[in-house]
Amino acid sequence: MSTPQPDAALLHVSRLNFAYPGLELFKDLSASVPPGVTLVRGGDGRGKTTLLQLLGGLMPVRDGVLELDGIRLDEDSEAYRRRVFYVDPRTEAYDQLSPPEFFRAMRERFHGFDQTRLPALTEGLSLTPHLEKKLFMLSTGSKRKVYLAAAFAAGATLNLLDDPFAGLDRASINFVTATLNAQPQNGRQAWVAAMYEAPPGVALAATIDLGD
Repeated sequence: MSTPQPDAALLHVSRLNFAYPGLELFKDLSASVPPGVTLVRGGDGRGKTTLLQLLGGLMPVRDGVLELDGIRLDEDSEAYRRRVFYVDPRTEAYDQLSPPEFFRAMRERFHGFDQTRLPALTEGLSLTPHLEKKLFMLSTGSKRKVYLAAAFAAGATLNLLDDPFAGLDRASINFVTATLNAQPQNGRQAWVAAMYEAPPGVALAATIDLGD
């Protein structure tokens, strides 16, 4: 595992433990997540998605401390979660919304949501022809594009991306890569991408390796 110096990090993970019945995933996992892009790398069943959900405060933490931008999850969970963007790419919760309706819902949730970025994001992700459709009408890849566009506009401190390139065409992969690389490594946003292997062309600030 490679991590930056602790004082550079936006998220500190200390001695995190988590297990499903009969399956221990993490024992005393510690990491620091800096601004820029951090890769959570691991094989199937190694807990990549589970770790994202734990980092986002979306699953109960059995043991360990998560501190995001000076806020501990166990001390102020609401303030912690307000700083996190995460949408499960498999969710059907937003299927009855169109992309603009989904963006409005995210704008109400995230006070730093920058609506002025949406035209360039929807064009860059080839979403413009689909803006009047409900999400259930979109392909898996197009739904992921909607969620990615919202993530890039949301302005959240911690942005959790589960296999962000899955189902995307090459042009969209290139656009997402360029957008991720444009995130400053001295800024106030951290991007954590869970993938089987390092994404080609993405400049990584840190890696959390869960093994194969």
